[in-house]
Amino acid sequence: MEKTTRNFETQNDSAVIVGASLSGLMTGIALAREGVSVIILEKVGEEGRTGSGLQVDGVTFGQSKTEKFLRKIVSDGRKSVQLWSSIESRLRAEAKKYSNIDLRYNTRIEAVDQDDDAAWALTEKGEKFYGDLLIGADGHHSIVRRHVAPDKPDATFAGYMVWLASTDENSLPEELRPSPHHPEVQFLNSFNGFLIGSIIDSGTEPGKKSRRIGCTWYDHSRNDLLRRLGCIEGDVVHHSLSASDIPEKTRTELTRQVAANWPEPWASAMLHALQTGNITGTPIKEYIPERLVKRRIALVGDAAHVPAPITASGFNASLKDAAELGKCVAKGIKGRAATLALEKYESSRLNKVQQMVASGQWYSQSFGRL
Repeated sequence: MEKTTRNFETQNDSAVIVGASLSGLMTGIALAREGVSVIILEKVGEEGRTGSGLQVDGVTFGQSKTEKFLRKIVSDGRKSVQLWSSIESRLRAEAKKYSNIDLRYNTRIEAVDQDDDAAWALTEKGEKFYGDLLIGADGHHSIVRRHVAPDKPDATFAGYMVWLASTDENSLPEELRPSPHHPEVQFLNSFNGFLIGSIIDSGTEPGKKSRRIGCTWYDHSRNDLLRRLGCIEGDVVHHSLSASDIPEKTRTELTRQVAANWPEPWASAMLHALQTGNITGTPIKEYIPERLVKRRIALVGDAAHVPAPITASGFNASLKDAAELGKCVAKGIKGRAATLALEKYESSRLNKVQQMVASGQWYSQSFGRL
């Protein structure tokens, strides 16, 4: 039997957000700061998740109050490389401070829809969550995107992959740990790709020092492996390659190439990750949106746009999506105001994110080998 839930059973402005990853949490906070009652629905559990290092821009002149506020949360307002899990932890803690944010995990969405009065999400258990707006923050494989852009629902394979690994610096021999003055980011070339090594602040609280050695290895030599293991079909990416799924032959090849090509501390960090299974192989995806909005439903973050990671722009664009959406709803979202607010959001963001994704495509076209 279908169960209907109107967001907080209130007459206040309300929004449903599908996805509680970084873009979903930032959007929830931005809307809540404008007085909107927000319910965030996430398909996985509340346990902590992992991720690679992210380049975070700092606070600069001219940014809105909400954008400055979000940057203060994620990196204390500084330009730095931050661990995905650290950012997620800070944002989740902030979201839980708001009485008008209801954060629900283990809630899988099967479909979204809308009419003239509301938008809603339908769960696999038959429950409906209603709001004046619905925001898709559900990543590369977005269900919400299929509603907003049914003619262009999928991000496509860019022609190469990236091996992502990170190691606690305390797991390395003391003589191999980077000094306090070691560059935070280093670019290294090899015959079949290149590596970006990063020293990542992994503290869950801004200003608390705890570091991981991050390795982001771009590799265009194993597309056949990805297709053989079902990670890619045609030009659509279905899943990443987990450590347990890496064939032993491939693991041996990776170990040999790491030892031969990368200097310290990156070599030891990569080898430790290979030994402990703290590595994933991710096919790179790209998505240039033709629209971000369909009446009462909008997209943010990776659901809206997927740039090549070489641009180091994805997270910062997601933060700007959230801040701009908060600004656009400030005058209310009841009735026709909801669609007007989202039209304003799309007008502000669409051209900018199209240019952002396009700026990285020249690299994919020269480096990727389909």
